[in-house]
Amino acid sequence: MWTESPLLRDVGAALLTAVVAAAVLRFWEVVANRQLLDQKLCRKLVHITVGFAYFLMWPLFSSNDVYAPFLAPLIIELNIVKVTLIGLGIVKDEGVVNSMTRHGDRRELLKGPLYYACAATLTTIIFWRTSPISIVVLCNLFAGDVVESLPISTRLDDNLTVPLASALVGALVFHFIGVRNLCCMSSDGSNISTIVQMVFAGSSK
Repeated sequence: MWTESPLLRDVGAALLTAVVAAAVLRFWEVVANRQLLDQKLCRKLVHITVGFAYFLMWPLFSSNDVYAPFLAPLIIELNIVKVTLIGLGIVKDEGVVNSMTRHGDRRELLKGPLYYACAATLTTIIFWRTSPISIVVLCNLFAGDVVESLPISTRLDDNLTVPLASALVGALVFHFIGVRNLCCMSSDGSNISTIVQMVFAGSSK
């Protein structure tokens, strides 16, 4: 490891996370400005790609630093300020408006996109990697919205398709990152079963 200090490690990880997430956001802003994709589709792709990129950076943070849960969502916290200012009309940014809204109205940023960012930030700070709740919530945030709009969700019950997709995304994250690196869990698979049960329990209410 490049440093023995957990705090310095987490600061570096937070900066790298911010760069990666900002690059993904910028990519979709360019796509939206050039009208290469439907605006609604672009908005949903922003959700899933930024969320997944953010999730994949979690193993970079130390497990014994109390500041990690606050540093990890730094880019999301900055984005909360950004979308709020744009949504209120204080700052103008057509790229953000086009890539994060359904109809090109800046005021939409104060609804779904802002709720999304606040939920992701609070989930990270409160639960971090010590609870499967964070994985359940984040998977539903950046996968559920996309799946809900797919044609298959109009034919099948959303209570089935959304949790299935969320569980699938979570499984992929576990596969590529490793359960021990992502969260403080045992390797016997019992906690993975718990996560799946929580996803379905939450969606059935």
